[in-house]
Amino acid sequence: MRHRKTTPKLGRTREARVRMLRNLVTSLIMEERVTTSLARAKVARSLAERIITKGRTDTVHSRRQVAGMVYGSVAVKKVFNELGPRFTTRPGGYTRILRLGPRVGDAAEAVILELVDAPAVDKK
Repeated sequence: MRHRKTTPKLGRTREARVRMLRNLVTSLIMEERVTTSLARAKVARSLAERIITKGRTDTVHSRRQVAGMVYGSVAVKKVFNELGPRFTTRPGGYTRILRLGPRVGDAAEAVILELVDAPAVDKK
C-alpha cells in the first residue's frame, strides 16, 4: 500500500525531476561537494546514500543499478573504486548538509551538500 508515501515534486514534471536529481547526484559523486537549495539537497541526499551503499558491494548487478542512477561510466567507477571502499565500515550517513543562508536571487535556502569525509569548507 502507498499510504503516506509522497515524493517532493520540486516544481517539475517527473522526467525533469529525475534528470535533475541524477545530474545533482552525479556532480556530488564526482566533486564530493555541491551547492544547491535545501529542498533539492534533501532529496538528492537520500539518492546518494543509496548509491554509495550499493557501491560497498562490487557485483555486476549493483554496478548496473548504479549505472542506471548516475550519468557516465567515470562516476560508476568512482563509486565502486573510491567511495565504496572508503565508506565500508560506516553504517550509513555518508553526506552532510551545511546551511549557507538565503540565496541572493530568489531568497531560497542555499546549502552545501557534501560527503562526510570531504575537506572542510569556509561558509563564506
